[in-house]
Amino acid sequence: MSRTEAGGYRERLLAAAVSCLRDKGYARTTARDLVAASGTNLASIGYHFGGKDALLNEAIIGCFERWTRRVEEEIFGTGPGSPRELLERAMIALVDVFEEMRPQLVVCVEGFPAALREDALRDKLAAAYARARQAGVEMLRRAGADLGPDSPVTAEALVSVLIAVSDGLMLQWLLDPASTPDARQVVDALAALSAFAG
Repeated sequence: MSRTEAGGYRERLLAAAVSCLRDKGYARTTARDLVAASGTNLASIGYHFGGKDALLNEAIIGCFERWTRRVEEEIFGTGPGSPRELLERAMIALVDVFEEMRPQLVVCVEGFPAALREDALRDKLAAAYARARQAGVEMLRRAGADLGPDSPVTAEALVSVLIAVSDGLMLQWLLDPASTPDARQVVDALAALSAFAG
């Protein structure tokens, strides 16, 4: 197999994995489904990924990582802003994209129950969250957000809470889109909580 063909097979398999995860779910996707969706062959799964589960795992992690990059582009793509403006940009990239990103959201959610039973996927998801937290901390630094030495919360904890808000809203939106707040409402709610807790 040539290097060009190999690269094509790998990308086709990853795209097929995203499609199968979205349509059939983690547990019901078979190697034959992946081959049919990608137009490749069974041997290519083992050659490029070592097995079906490793391919599905990589597809899930890829969705998480693309989303993290997209958030960074949204925050900094239009220049500097106040802390609230930057938070609004982050929430737009995390929340107001649910409709557009529905297929990827389903893939992300499919990873959670599978990770409870598969150590390799759990480790990969934990590492993906660690990278997302680190990327968030770097975004805070890049934005010049100084929490100060007397802050009761670390930058890592702040980013973890924002990720948790996004993940929770993602689940709510998948179940009931009409009742899920948009980015501006989320920022207003966070400001209200801050005033309430202050």
